[in-house]
Amino acid sequence: MRRAVGVAMLLALGHAFPLVAQAWNAPAARALAQRATARRLATQTDSTLTSYRTRAHGFVFFLAQVGEGLTEPPRLVKADELRVEVYWRAPDRSKQVILGWRDGAFLPTDIHYHRDHLGIVTNNFGNVIRIGEGDEVRDVPHPLSPAGREAYDFALGDSLAIRTAAGETTVRELMVRPRSFARPLVVGTLYLDVATAELVRFRFSFTSAAYLDPQLEDISIVLENSLFEQRYWLPYRQEVEIRRRTSWLDFPARGIIRGRWEIEGYDLNVPLPDGVFEGPAIGGLARPAPADSSWGEPLSRAIAGVAPPVNRQDMDALRVEVERIAGARALSGLPASRLAAGSISDMVHVNRVQGLALGFAGIVGLRERRVQVRPSIGYGTSDHRVTGGLEVDAGLGATRLRLTGGRRLGDLSDVPVISPALNTLLAQEGGRDHGDYVLLTGAWAGVRHRLSGRTSADLSVGVEESRSVATRATPATGRYAPNPALGSGTRGVARLELERASGGIAVRQDLQGRLRLEAGTGPRSYARATLEGRWLTTLAGHELVSRAYLGTGTGGLPAHRSFVLGGRGTLPGEPFRAYGGRDMALAQVEWRFEAPIPALPLGSFASTGRRMTLAPFVAAGIAGRSLAGLPWGGSDGVRPVAGLALEWFMRLIRVEAGVGLRDGDFGLTVDVNRDWWGLL
Repeated sequence: MRRAVGVAMLLALGHAFPLVAQAWNAPAARALAQRATARRLATQTDSTLTSYRTRAHGFVFFLAQVGEGLTEPPRLVKADELRVEVYWRAPDRSKQVILGWRDGAFLPTDIHYHRDHLGIVTNNFGNVIRIGEGDEVRDVPHPLSPAGREAYDFALGDSLAIRTAAGETTVRELMVRPRSFARPLVVGTLYLDVATAELVRFRFSFTSAAYLDPQLEDISIVLENSLFEQRYWLPYRQEVEIRRRTSWLDFPARGIIRGRWEIEGYDLNVPLPDGVFEGPAIGGLARPAPADSSWGEPLSRAIAGVAPPVNRQDMDALRVEVERIAGARALSGLPASRLAAGSISDMVHVNRVQGLALGFAGIVGLRERRVQVRPSIGYGTSDHRVTGGLEVDAGLGATRLRLTGGRRLGDLSDVPVISPALNTLLAQEGGRDHGDYVLLTGAWAGVRHRLSGRTSADLSVGVEESRSVATRATPATGRYAPNPALGSGTRGVARLELERASGGIAVRQDLQGRLRLEAGTGPRSYARATLEGRWLTTLAGHELVSRAYLGTGTGGLPAHRSFVLGGRGTLPGEPFRAYGGRDMALAQVEWRFEAPIPALPLGSFASTGRRMTLAPFVAAGIAGRSLAGLPWGGSDGVRPVAGLALEWFMRLIRVEAGVGLRDGDFGLTVDVNRDWWGLL
């Protein structure tokens, strides 16, 4: 085990420092940067291009991302589609006019955008970069500006062919980083035409000092140019992603503004009178025009059409690239030290073991380094037990190293079955706690490496003690069931996890999943493996979602690492957690379609929505090789279930009704949509 851990860490660290071997500021890199700077200045003063007129078509999405580690895919909250006419005249005058603008809300929101989020970048930012009308980023020197020569380091990358509107172009990568990360500067990669040193593509983010809004986590930008009339490199496609979080509390909730623009062609050297440029830089419509009937298709279909290219231009992959260039230096604009909470229930919750439990956590970080110390503490008012721990986390390029120690109370199942907030309510008021708890105490060391924007690997080793805990609390009404004995002593444990995240928003086909391998030594050695998957496709024009979970363990599998299923969250219509053992398989297929319903207004910026999602489903599960002394046993074969789910209030509320096809039992559950459980 020690040898395997050592090899894995060496491989991860090798991937974390791909630029160590690069010669920063080597003569060839500096010469290419100087050549590109000179070419850019010459282009700005090119007397043969006096003006242009073009049209841009774009989408601005507002997304919400929640959950521990913020690894789940974001949810679409609001979408705006725009048509903009763009005018430019030498040397630096520009004007944009919004001609068409429609929007749609998919969750309640009153978001308003900076005006420059509703248009394109007309001049590759010029010599200084400004975003959010100067409120978010202001006067950051461009790497290919006269000031960039002394502000940035440069390193040569690969030569490669990329596709533009004019066809395939051979470019040379030129990586750029600040000489001082304490200054407001950029980090990223320039893609320069091999023949002319023209800037073809620029992918970049910023140092933390560049962000003026304290709630800004980061901004990622992709600018793509193309060759027009075999002479002029002009904007062709652009993307920006702006991520925000609460500045005083590290909480697993993030707001994301993502814009994507395509420029449709140019009329060059056309006469543009001075009157065109009067007024604000971005004029035209001041708000969406819902009565505009000139759009060729519904907004939902337009979003589905643009989502695949948005997701292929993966901003997560860009952040991996930028992190590798920055190494151990912090790039987030958020405060280095602040309070923290993994969810609302981390701060306050109720269960049958602890009763009312309170928690508190924080982050202490080094401002210019990706090193964080995360202390946490919790207390149960019924069992009088203190929980908590300390985690030290260090980022090295696309790799994160962590050391963790502490003790926590956790549910035995890998598959969440209820939102934590609802479980607190049901446990306190009715004595219906949907958790089976074990106390885990130990110390762990781990490494997580992002192989790409969607794929990551996580390896951890440690020593872990599991102890049984008894029911101590008393509900307001009813009576708690005894908590099962799940403790099994002290073990050395190693875990390896490979994860492929979701492909993004509004995708028509997507495959995501997670493979976990685990081995332990101690009173009885054991091995455990699980595989989760989710496949999204379409059937008759509607979403078809398939989910599967497979788990197996050896004969020495401890009780708290066994598997359970049945009832809420797994097989509605079967008894809750009636089945379990060392083996488990669970599968569900759900066909989703929408039906119109009356919308109920909820103030000036939201309603319950005009659509309800109907989702007939079938599911089946099986469990075997049960463990003695536990309240669940084998399933005696496959347990099939058929049912119907309803999602209402913009898919925030989910109701499931299921019937067990073997025994005819009926089950009904109401909860918040599973996508939001990580927040609660």
